[in-house]
Amino acid sequence: MRDISCKLLVIGAGPGGYVCAIRAGQLGIDTVVVEAKRPGGTCLNIGCIPSKALIHAAEEFAKVARLATGESPLGISVARPGLDLSKTMHWKDSIVGRLGSGVSGLLKKARVKVVEGWARFLDGKTVEVVTEIGRQVIRAEHVVIATGSDAVELSSLPFGGNVISSTEALALTEVPERLVVVGAGYIGLELGTAFAKMGAAVTVVEALSRILPQYDAELTRPVAKRLPELGVTVLTGAGARGLARTGDALSIEKSDGQVLTIPADKILVAVGRKPVTEGWGLEAIDLDMDGRFIRIDDRCRTSMRGLYAIGDVTGEQMLAHRASAQGEMVAEIIAGNKRAWDKVCIPAICFTDPEIVVAGLTPEEAKASGVETTTDNFPFRANGRAMTLEAEAGFIRMVARADNHLLLGIQGVGAGIAELSATFSVALEMGARLEDIAATIFAHPTLSEGILEAALKTLGHPIHL
Repeated sequence: MRDISCKLLVIGAGPGGYVCAIRAGQLGIDTVVVEAKRPGGTCLNIGCIPSKALIHAAEEFAKVARLATGESPLGISVARPGLDLSKTMHWKDSIVGRLGSGVSGLLKKARVKVVEGWARFLDGKTVEVVTEIGRQVIRAEHVVIATGSDAVELSSLPFGGNVISSTEALALTEVPERLVVVGAGYIGLELGTAFAKMGAAVTVVEALSRILPQYDAELTRPVAKRLPELGVTVLTGAGARGLARTGDALSIEKSDGQVLTIPADKILVAVGRKPVTEGWGLEAIDLDMDGRFIRIDDRCRTSMRGLYAIGDVTGEQMLAHRASAQGEMVAEIIAGNKRAWDKVCIPAICFTDPEIVVAGLTPEEAKASGVETTTDNFPFRANGRAMTLEAEAGFIRMVARADNHLLLGIQGVGAGIAELSATFSVALEMGARLEDIAATIFAHPTLSEGILEAALKTLGHPIHL
């Protein structure tokens, strides 16, 4: 095959890579993107999008199942519902397919050349791609590494058979009667909650002392309270030892040394993700590393000139929107524009029941930075719209400087609160103060009024509490 030369080569067409390539194409940069699987990466194909589709389907089924019990205060009753998970998965796959086709179309529209195959560095400017029709060599002036991340595998529970990762969980065609989830982080709890709503008996095993350890305890408390109501059993301070000899149970050891066996038809291992830094020739370019991640500066430049890295491979937070923002910025830089990473916040959302949103600094993080703060929260139980939605659990919390009331962070937990995350981020990026929020008119009745009330309460004069 004839060698290809271009100004920009992007390795990986996930949320970071394809955004970088599209923006570069829009800016008139001769761009090639290499992708071993399908455009969209983990997020679109086997992560964010399919998991949210499954979560939505599970919630809809749970609502109908509750109505069938006659326990709803709304006065609605229905016949016993059924669930065909294979049809649910077909619907989920159709969404993924539509979005994937959309990404491919956008790349084509931006005049980006897509090479399908696995790339491997020969040197800092040259890669070799193994494609279905042969070996392709690509030389570029600038290279962006956007190889993403992969599920962490436990040595005591290698993937295979009844031991599955989130990828296999999102492809099941039958709801397992007994599902054990190893890891109470956001992936484990999102999927564990979804399968519990679909009728599975779910047990969550977490080695640490509480669920969602990446979030502060105040935010996770409503989620912890809700799990038993959904029939989810949570065992904290318990480490997974491995499969029982029969292969249909998980052996765990509690912090007190007690060894238990938990029957399981499927065991979902969700203990985190790791950067994909192997298999594409990282050793050939000898980049500076930050632990297991590629070290970058505020322009996503690596230690080698002309070589950039974006997304999960560069460290925490492993979020699709972080990768996309980095990709767009790098394309602008290569085009000659002056850009640098100066984001005030990167919102993080956990799609549990209820949902959690974190934007900016938490009270603990603000305290650790040495800034004197004022903080308070407004509960949804005092919000009229939350009452009408049967969604009174949770709150919105403000964190601001004590001296000038500049907002440092906004967090919250509640049903549907993910859709308020943009308001949190805009307020922080625009440098809003508590008084700015308090002076804004929020529509009534909406959950967003909780933002106004949280600001008022932090200022010391709440109206509806």
